[in-house]
Amino acid sequence: MVHSGGKRKLAPVAQSCFNEGMTIRPPAAKRGASRFPPEYLLNREVGLLAFNRRVLAQARNPRTPLLERLRFLCIVSSNLDEFFEIRVAGLKEQIKLNSVSVTTDGMTADEVFRLVGGEAHALVVEQYALFNDDLLPLLAAENILFLRRTHWTDAQREWISGYFFREVMPLLTPIGLDPSHPFPRVLNKSLNFAVELEGKDAFGRSSDAAIVQAPRILPRVIRLPRELCDCEFGFVFLSSILHAFVGELFSGMNVLGCYQFRVTRNSDLFVDEEEIKNLRAKIQGELPQRHFGDAVRLEVADNCSDAMADFLLAQFGLGENDLYRVHGPVNLVRLMQVPDWVQRDDLKFIPFQPGTPKALQKCHSVFDSVRAGDVLLHHPYQSFRPVIDLLDQAASDPQVVAIKMTVYRTGTDSVLMQSLLRAAQNGKEVTVVVELMARFDEEANIGWATKLEEVGAHVVYGVVGYKTHAKMLMIVRREESGKGSLLRRYVHLGTGNYHPRTARMYTDFGLLTCNEEIGSDVNEVFKQLTGLGRAQTLNHLWQAPFTLQPNIVAGIREETKAARAGKRARIMAKMNSLLEPETIAALYEASQAGVKVDLIVRGVCALRPGVKGLSDNIRVRSIIGRLLEHHRVFYFHAGGKENVYLSSADWMDRNFFRRIELAFPVLDRKLKRRVIAEGLQIYLADNELAWTMDADGHYHPRRRNAPNSRTQPHSAQSELIGLLKP
Repeated sequence: MVHSGGKRKLAPVAQSCFNEGMTIRPPAAKRGASRFPPEYLLNREVGLLAFNRRVLAQARNPRTPLLERLRFLCIVSSNLDEFFEIRVAGLKEQIKLNSVSVTTDGMTADEVFRLVGGEAHALVVEQYALFNDDLLPLLAAENILFLRRTHWTDAQREWISGYFFREVMPLLTPIGLDPSHPFPRVLNKSLNFAVELEGKDAFGRSSDAAIVQAPRILPRVIRLPRELCDCEFGFVFLSSILHAFVGELFSGMNVLGCYQFRVTRNSDLFVDEEEIKNLRAKIQGELPQRHFGDAVRLEVADNCSDAMADFLLAQFGLGENDLYRVHGPVNLVRLMQVPDWVQRDDLKFIPFQPGTPKALQKCHSVFDSVRAGDVLLHHPYQSFRPVIDLLDQAASDPQVVAIKMTVYRTGTDSVLMQSLLRAAQNGKEVTVVVELMARFDEEANIGWATKLEEVGAHVVYGVVGYKTHAKMLMIVRREESGKGSLLRRYVHLGTGNYHPRTARMYTDFGLLTCNEEIGSDVNEVFKQLTGLGRAQTLNHLWQAPFTLQPNIVAGIREETKAARAGKRARIMAKMNSLLEPETIAALYEASQAGVKVDLIVRGVCALRPGVKGLSDNIRVRSIIGRLLEHHRVFYFHAGGKENVYLSSADWMDRNFFRRIELAFPVLDRKLKRRVIAEGLQIYLADNELAWTMDADGHYHPRRRNAPNSRTQPHSAQSELIGLLKP
């Protein structure tokens, strides 16, 4: 069973309030505040760790191809890195400031820190046990070996020695610790070695410790020549090489111990929005400091001496609870490339070819296809290529006069950005809203902003204090019609980023349309982002921070009203996270009224499903598979109208109140049926990848009862690959 912390029983008095239908309204001035006891909400940080347990279960699952199991293990490590860099770092900041504030579930920062510390330590232990006891032996059985230095043959040692002296040693700078050599600045998540020494050096100095930092340019895993191995693929860790030859860095001294370590630092950028005058310059100045934020976690090899571990903790200002001893490499993330290096298709997921909607196959021009009717794209089952083609055609089309686009995450080598550059060079009016505060993509976005400005594009950074997370592209084209010349707006709205690489791994919906009213709405949002003025009423779009959350809550309440009147009522929603208290309160009320609510929440869910008298009619499930579930889909029965919205926003405070987000309706009836079928119903039928959540936040695999069960297996991702293939 996958769990997410200890049970927290509902307060009897609070329970009776809900049983009697009492509702506590939040103060009007405090949007998103809880109007029910904190026992009705689950903790966000614990939920994040529970999500990573579900990911780790994919690495543990023998039905997952072996190299993909290794990849899932690495994903857990990557997720934990960000968890410490952002979430744990935030908790530590609150503790340091003696904050008396509590989380929505009623816990103080110190209580949450202690709780997640225990969960995180247990998760790391399980992770390395799986790596050492299961994955490494299974890989070895498939002739994929990670060779430990105690098992090197003479020929292997000779080759590795040559590699060390040729490729590694010239880049190393050992730092002996003494009064003239203080403890060096250690980069966030870098590989380092603490060395215990005895003896005197050439100057008669006797230092008992030194630090060796491994340059980031060095690979953490090195493949040995095939002829040196009794296997097809033989790898050696950089840490093993440094351990074996570290004595070469300290001539004439005796190495008593060498221990790898890694420190994780607070990586959240601090930007005082009231003080800044130039956002880009401020962020550029802050980026280098990200590598040297306050330490939040120390990982050391499990053979590290207690004395050295205590010494390192003191250097980084950390306590015993911040120490993680690991049995293996301190950074499993760097093994992520191994599945790509190993040419064993039988140990990987079967590749698939994305399809293309028939509407786009009929016409050479994307503009012609969209003019004939709205086009729905379901990534990665359907190709992201039409979006690339749309922008590529717009860049050189003489009838296109203007292009406007938002950029959140797009990558460092984006073909979309290249098309925007070419469009500006071709004389189009190009306007790009670049989000400079897209975490960990700030540097790439600043680079694109600079290049776009150099070719004459208009570059703005949205609204200070609100991240621009909406995904929208608008192309204005001058066309001839029976009534003469007109300007037509072509729009792409999406649930995911304009990033061709992640579009092959993340599930997302995109809508291509030239609907005049939607085009007018998108144009209005761009006016807000680039200019000044009050928000105007939009025809179809729901926009955060203005109308998105109120409209979602209103949709939930309409279903509640219908159920109380004895009419059919239904809510289905799919998202990454569900945390916003007022929305959760509305869902609880809907459940009490008899509304059937199905929620597909990939990551963190603060709502407690299945609580008698509170949430009997709410089911929550999470889908974890080869693809990252990323689309947000909201369905309300609405008296048979079946309102369906796609969105860039999760149901979280930050998305509703501190970001610029969009939810857009699917107006075409056929496309609406597709979204309901492909984005909701197929996931609700899943019994292969789905996990169901209970009232205490525990997750249980939703599997067929027995191997010989007559229940048909359903894997949403596999079925969609087959359904939408070319």
